[in-house]
Amino acid sequence: MTTLLIAVAAAAGFVLAYRLYGRWLGRRIFDLSVGHAVPSVTCRDDVDFVPTPRSVVFGHHFTSIAGTGPIVGPAIAVMWGWLPAVLWVVFGSIFIGAVHDLGSLVVSLRHQGQSIGDVAGRLLNARVRVLFLIILFIGLTIVLAIFGLVIAGVFRMFPGAIFPCVVQIPLAVAIGLAMHRKGVGLLFPSIIALLVMYVTVVFGDVGLLGEFNQLLASLPTMGWVVILLGYCYIASVLPVGVLLQPRDYINALQLVTSLSLVVFGLVIAAFVGGAAVNGARPPLEIAAPLVDIDPPGAPSMFPFLFITIACGAISGFHCLVASGTTSKQVKCESDALSIGYGSMLLEGGLAMVVILACVAGLGLGISDGGDGALIGTAAWDSRYLDWTSAGGLAAKVGAFVDGAANFLTAMAIPPAVATALMGVLVASFAGTTLDTACRLQRFVVQELTSTMDRGHGRIRAAAWSLPGRFIATAVAVILALVLASIPMGDVAWTWSSMGNGGLTLWPLFGGMNQLLAGLAFLVIATYLARQHRPVGFLLVPMVIMLIVPAWALAAQIFVGAGTAAAWIDGEAWWLVVIGGAFLILELWMVIEASLVWFTLRRREAQE
Repeated sequence: MTTLLIAVAAAAGFVLAYRLYGRWLGRRIFDLSVGHAVPSVTCRDDVDFVPTPRSVVFGHHFTSIAGTGPIVGPAIAVMWGWLPAVLWVVFGSIFIGAVHDLGSLVVSLRHQGQSIGDVAGRLLNARVRVLFLIILFIGLTIVLAIFGLVIAGVFRMFPGAIFPCVVQIPLAVAIGLAMHRKGVGLLFPSIIALLVMYVTVVFGDVGLLGEFNQLLASLPTMGWVVILLGYCYIASVLPVGVLLQPRDYINALQLVTSLSLVVFGLVIAAFVGGAAVNGARPPLEIAAPLVDIDPPGAPSMFPFLFITIACGAISGFHCLVASGTTSKQVKCESDALSIGYGSMLLEGGLAMVVILACVAGLGLGISDGGDGALIGTAAWDSRYLDWTSAGGLAAKVGAFVDGAANFLTAMAIPPAVATALMGVLVASFAGTTLDTACRLQRFVVQELTSTMDRGHGRIRAAAWSLPGRFIATAVAVILALVLASIPMGDVAWTWSSMGNGGLTLWPLFGGMNQLLAGLAFLVIATYLARQHRPVGFLLVPMVIMLIVPAWALAAQIFVGAGTAAAWIDGEAWWLVVIGGAFLILELWMVIEASLVWFTLRRREAQE
């Protein structure tokens, strides 16, 4: 029953946090009001700025921020024990991550829907704007390259997820056209889309569809990356209501219902055990250690726990989504609380499900490679023998899929269907993050190349013109494709070798992503200070997110990848260059922000 009690306690904590702390932030700190004008109305162009119902924007925002991060991060971090992972997810989500997301959304809403980088320029100075936009550009290029490779890997691991993910695209277009051109309500199309989605999960790997999945799964990794980035290009240049909004919305419905099934399965397993193994239902028990300070081959828990679990506790990528696409769709400013603060808490709930699936769900039984099955501690040990064996993409995703599928089979759902459903969940989360990241990168490219009206701080309309978005998206896609295609070491560029080197960027993602959150806190705090509002509650989260990720990133690139041997063999020099440049840009921006804060305080003292 311990597993169930942990789940109930976490859920109760998230609900209380939303009703108490979240509402206090919305009312007393950010002064959210239905009477405030929003960019989706004042800047409406029906391409990017589109007033949208809260439920649709919530679906877009949640599925965009909840990529593979809240799955792969917690799935590996539990090696340090389930208690540190649970504490960081719960308290990190409530007091750091959700505050960061809400603040990023609000400052963008109050500045014409501009990205957090452009807002930094208006609140601090022009140099900070350029620095932040360069940081965003580097970060998003890495996200596009890595997530393209990750989704390709997921499809190769779970071919049954391919057709259900592909069929989402025509469904989304049909719903988008019905909503925006014919004024059809959301209820009926949503029910139809959800039914179709689950039918494709159950029957999408049978007969000709199964052959279709196997054919696509056999494509080289770079073949998939080309297809995925090509799709992202189309999704990014289309009006947001045609594909991005409805796809994210139906994805959100499917994902939330799937997670609900997993939670219900957890409850069933807690009372009656899992599906029968060797003629008996194994009890639901935590097979992982409470705390393990020194698991075999793992780095130090502090600071690496706090960058291993990024999404699910706090993620800098969320400030890009909040200020890049979400702020341009919010129809009423008061919706920002549920979209910004609430979505992050829901993502924390997803991370909790992942943790429980890995530490308890795995123990309900997994194959031993032959005709038998492993249960309990034996099942845990087979997947978490050491850091190296547990750290690969296949191992991390596989641990969650198998553990969560065990919760579903406790409800008598066939194992093949349960595994396919979890595979679709992983691929869908990653896919929505990828196409949103492409649109965000387009905005960053446009903002970097735009001409600023110094008198009013507005982006001139030419920067958002039709040719602008096509060219900017092409820049984003081509750079990501080149980065993703790099082979490992000195290996020749072939279809089979391309992409292996791109995945070596993954170790940088956690530290860079978390540093971005610290920089976003700088911008949020500056906005509140200029509005003469309290900033004390932000200081501790801001300091944590500026120091801890920088410490971890420096350790990764200069102690790990940056050793002399790595420089000589030529496999890690570019990691050191990219990570080092990121740290220098962060330090520069912190210095610039500190000077602005000093000036503000001095003026206040004089007044």
